[in-house]
Amino acid sequence: MTESTAAQADTHTVLLRGGDIHSPADPFATAMVVERGHVAWVGSEGAADAFAKGVDEVIDLEGALVTPAFTDAHVHTTSTGLSLTGLDLSPARTPAGALALLRVHAASRPADRVLLGHGWDAAAWPGERPLSRTELDEATGGRPVYLPRVDVHSAVASTALLDMVPRITALAGYHSDAPLTGAAHHAVRAAAHAAITPHQRAEAQRAARHRAASLGIGAMHECGGPDISDEEDFTGLLRLAAEEPGPRLFGYWADRVADAKDARRITELGAIGAAGDLFVDGSLGSHTACLHEPYADDPHTGSAHLDAAGIAAHVTACTEAGLQAGFHAIGDAAITAVVEGARAAAEKLGLPRVRAARHRVEHAEMLTPETIAAFAELGLTASVQPAFDAAWGGEDGMYAQRLGAERARTLNPYAALLRAGVPLAFGSDSPVTALGPWATVRAAAFHRTPEHRVSVRAAFAAHTRGGWRAIGRDDAGALVPGAPADYAVWRTADLVVQAPDDRVARWSTDPRSGTPGLPDLTPGAELPVCLRTVVFGQTVFTRPDQRPEERPNE
Repeated sequence: MTESTAAQADTHTVLLRGGDIHSPADPFATAMVVERGHVAWVGSEGAADAFAKGVDEVIDLEGALVTPAFTDAHVHTTSTGLSLTGLDLSPARTPAGALALLRVHAASRPADRVLLGHGWDAAAWPGERPLSRTELDEATGGRPVYLPRVDVHSAVASTALLDMVPRITALAGYHSDAPLTGAAHHAVRAAAHAAITPHQRAEAQRAARHRAASLGIGAMHECGGPDISDEEDFTGLLRLAAEEPGPRLFGYWADRVADAKDARRITELGAIGAAGDLFVDGSLGSHTACLHEPYADDPHTGSAHLDAAGIAAHVTACTEAGLQAGFHAIGDAAITAVVEGARAAAEKLGLPRVRAARHRVEHAEMLTPETIAAFAELGLTASVQPAFDAAWGGEDGMYAQRLGAERARTLNPYAALLRAGVPLAFGSDSPVTALGPWATVRAAAFHRTPEHRVSVRAAFAAHTRGGWRAIGRDDAGALVPGAPADYAVWRTADLVVQAPDDRVARWSTDPRSGTPGLPDLTPGAELPVCLRTVVFGQTVFTRPDQRPEERPNE
């Protein structure tokens, strides 16, 4: 397994004490010892005295909470960084507002060869009218502009950028003055990314990794691919992560595998799997997710990019090569195709071999009881994004607009997945939704459809251990002796434990509970603030204004 991280195990030992340690090894732990990049011990404050003389450094937590670092199981790192260093259009409530932001951004970036923005959503604008090409040209003085929709499955582009793509008008998904989709969108995105300077790209990648570390994220699954970025971006990102401290980076490259030669090509790029956004379909917001029945607001069923036979061939070749396979599938027809393809591969190779590979499905939103049961049978991991429901769920949300209220209520059924034994790994799909692990846990625990809610504890596990299990590692994501010392320190309010009936009760000192506490994530409650993030024992982020007291052991 290939991993890119500059974090090397620190040889010195550290004692953290005087806080709350979230550990299944001891639900009442208040201290932890880290040695050579691994957790060496967790326990009580009184027992910590026995270690105090033998460590190199003591950190007084001053009541802070220590948890395993989060794993974001679906990130587009460079695009996330470009959204941080580029133009954020999410605040725009009208086309005029978006154009005003674009004018200011264009004036502030005179040296950029292409202007990049992200986050507009015409579904929330009056009349659902997107920006026109003429408006982009006028706002920027004719410069190349690429502005993907919030779901990154369609985009608007200026004339100057379209002129950089040969025969753009002949490509599927081209529209003269409407958002680009399909092949036309992929070609324009490739042209825009090719115009990014090396400095812009590195600046963006560093910005994304720093933001992740500042939010207590210790590992990220980078979802690259030929339809998303390019090999230079992917390998450059892995190099940067290997050379500079920050969150661990595990790369997936979304390209089809037909034989051992293809598999070698994937691994030579540094990828751990031919997975991630290998598109079976598109997105609901862009009307490109593939459905069994037509959209409620558009009389068609979306787009299919892979059928069951193509999926079966990919899963078979990856399984035989010892490589993890995976797909982007959102609509119910797309998910059905994934299940049929994976089952065909299992019939050829044997179910145990397919299950052992831990193949994964990204997003997996429109599930049915039958496809959920198939995920469990085939050992498929559901790599999901609870922030999608927070952003687009509910009776008046985008899901209901696209599908109607009845179908929309079936989306993102996390509780049913857990009951069936389907492994869950939580992520953000950043920049589609922002990095923010505690907000993600909250979104799953307070799903807009109550029957799909899971406990805070289960959601937290899916965002920590779940991401590690999705890459085939069962020894990480929890603060227990022997585990990698990937952890975050938080300033938070009183810890609580969720009762079986989903009511939130104050943390009890009753030892029969045996459950470590977590922050109160009730909607409206303040989310924890990250004070420090540590990867393999090495500090990769410290909040300057709020750092636990450190002192060398003398």
